[in-house]
Amino acid sequence: MRGSTKAWLIVATVLILVGGITFVCMMTILKWDFTKLSTGEYETTSHEISESIKNISIFSDTADITFLPSEGSKCTVVCYEQKKVYHSVSVKAGTLLIKETDTRKWYEYIGLNFGTPKITIYIPQCEYGDLEIKSSTGDTEILSDFIFENIDISTSTGKTKCYSSVKNLLKIKSSTGSIKIENISAGSLDLSVSIGGINASQITCHGDITINSSTGKIKLTDIACVNLFSKGNTGDIILNKVIASGKFSININTGDVDFESCDAAEIYVKTSTGDVEGTFLTDKIFITETGSGDIEVPKSITGGRCEITTGTGDIELKIQN
Repeated sequence: MRGSTKAWLIVATVLILVGGITFVCMMTILKWDFTKLSTGEYETTSHEISESIKNISIFSDTADITFLPSEGSKCTVVCYEQKKVYHSVSVKAGTLLIKETDTRKWYEYIGLNFGTPKITIYIPQCEYGDLEIKSSTGDTEILSDFIFENIDISTSTGKTKCYSSVKNLLKIKSSTGSIKIENISAGSLDLSVSIGGINASQITCHGDITINSSTGKIKLTDIACVNLFSKGNTGDIILNKVIASGKFSININTGDVDFESCDAAEIYVKTSTGDVEGTFLTDKIFITETGSGDIEVPKSITGGRCEITTGTGDIELKIQN
């Protein structure tokens, strides 16, 4: 090794050590709070709404969105936001409109940013019209204190939690985030994820439930509906005490389908790779087919049609006594 190369390696090693020691000392002083390294400046802005509102539309890229009941009859929107990335708040024709506006120059995007913008909407506990939310990376949470005519939420990577009932359609679409719905009533449900789980429980749906999932587990518990339609590519489907007055139609590529104390007038399940097992509440006429798995079902001659087809999975179903 040349002497100059060796010298440069020594210098580089010393610089790395000095940098590491400096970083450790600085973080120790900051008590290892990485948010203190953020170069983004944040501020809190409060918007008092005096007009009457019926509908709500929110368009934001990165902010977490939370709905909370207000103490009085007025609506207040509190925005914790980065400077030069603000949210305009207005009311137009009875619609509360919240929209993100980014006024930064290109060079202002450079730096460290550990903060999370937040939008908190305080509204009275009553019934509203349509709620529309378009978000990229922020989480959304809607508490149980409100009732909407329709809810339409679309997000890229954020988590969505909804505990509010919807008279007509509750529609949630997420690319890589999770969806959680609990203790609500709805006219119909339309849930869709590309990569992420769906967890729905304690739901009374007066119409159909439609679920689409590319990759992720679907878990449904204590649900009543007319029809359940579910399509997926990779991921298990777990149904516990799910009752449909019409039919189950489940089609997945890779994943198991588990039923526990479930029932429907007609049941159709098709999987390429995955087992289908569990219990139903009433007799079924079983029509089953598997490529390389085992089949164990009751030999019933009465009841609704139950057609199960698997490629390489087992089929094991029982009627609950």
